[in-house]
Amino acid sequence: MNPIPRISWLSAALLATATAVAADKPVLKDVYKGKFEVGVAINRSVTMGAAGMRRSQEQVNSDIALVKEQFNQVVAENEMKWESIHPRAGADGFNFGPADALVAFGQSNRMSIAGHTLVWHSQTPTWVFAGTNPPPASATNAPVPPPAPAVATNSTGTNGPGARRPGFGPGFGGGFGRYNGPRASREELLERMRDHIHTVAGRYKGKVKVWDVVNEALSDSGTTNVLRSSLWSEIIGPDFIAKAFQYAHEADPAAILRYNDYGLENPMKRQKLITMVRQLQAQKVPIHAIGSQAHINVSTTFEIMDQTLAEIATLGLPIHITELDINTAQGGQRATGADVAANAATTQGGQVSDADKKLADAYEAVFRAFVKHDKSIDIVTFWGVNDAVSWRAQGKPLVFDGDNKPKPAFAAVIRAATGGQLK
Repeated sequence: MNPIPRISWLSAALLATATAVAADKPVLKDVYKGKFEVGVAINRSVTMGAAGMRRSQEQVNSDIALVKEQFNQVVAENEMKWESIHPRAGADGFNFGPADALVAFGQSNRMSIAGHTLVWHSQTPTWVFAGTNPPPASATNAPVPPPAPAVATNSTGTNGPGARRPGFGPGFGGGFGRYNGPRASREELLERMRDHIHTVAGRYKGKVKVWDVVNEALSDSGTTNVLRSSLWSEIIGPDFIAKAFQYAHEADPAAILRYNDYGLENPMKRQKLITMVRQLQAQKVPIHAIGSQAHINVSTTFEIMDQTLAEIATLGLPIHITELDINTAQGGQRATGADVAANAATTQGGQVSDADKKLADAYEAVFRAFVKHDKSIDIVTFWGVNDAVSWRAQGKPLVFDGDNKPKPAFAAVIRAATGGQLK
């Protein structure tokens, strides 16, 4: 996956760094060239070039320029999630426009493209799980809610400020308050999964380089429950993960297929990951990479990230840092998880004291770990272009502020690659 042989890293990095610093404008993708791709999650304002509810046209133009300047890999925050791309049942139930724009943007700017996400317990329309079979006795019968709207607005979705928390309100199958009405059978749900994956991954065959095939299937609680309880696991069974990877491989045999999850800095959850993936590998399931979201906080140290990466690397698969941001809000500093439903609570209380310095220190620490493990890491993706568009906006978690000006954390990330100092 790395375009330059690793033996040439030093000369390539020094040349790139010298050029960038000489122009007084360091570039992330150049500084880390030969180490790993440096990516960013973008929204439809960027891909379509139009102002939205949160950004003026001038701001959007600035966001686009920054993306083109600094990054060589892109992923959509929301546009390829099931609720956005496949909101209604049937062959005419797809909404490809925003996802097509993402792919066109990446291709026109010679960026590699990741697809996020094919199977997830959250942000999945209720129709996917609905059927005629009665729910378990523990569930409360409820009528099938109306389907999700065909087009989500630019400001909605899991990762946008003010986003609807997945699972709340009608129309969705995962999270709190999930659908408890009559269910599809195992066979019906497998067929819907297969159709969705074949259609979506097949449409972008040869264009999307890597897919988050299954997202966040691991349990956050207990030591014995490896998988979280979701409608996917309850209706199909634990083999829904293997089936999803099978269908994705059928749709695009050349695509890199990854499992993606958060909170892998937590040793207990990391062990669940290792247990699950080794079982999949023993079954010859086509899983090609591990996605570690890395929604972390400023107390995350080099040692924590170093240990995390070392243990994940024992699986023998490339590691992708898929959704990197570092929370500076007082809320959430003791948490190791990043469940989207809890995000609002973990970005409250104002910022920690000396937030800019602590953020810079944390970014330098984790990037030092990334550099140490560069033989295992192929991609590092920031979850948002700048603080203003981040789903954790109150936590100001990124290296560019809302005006796209580099923060001290940006200099720290450059410093971690080069050992040098910015002017």
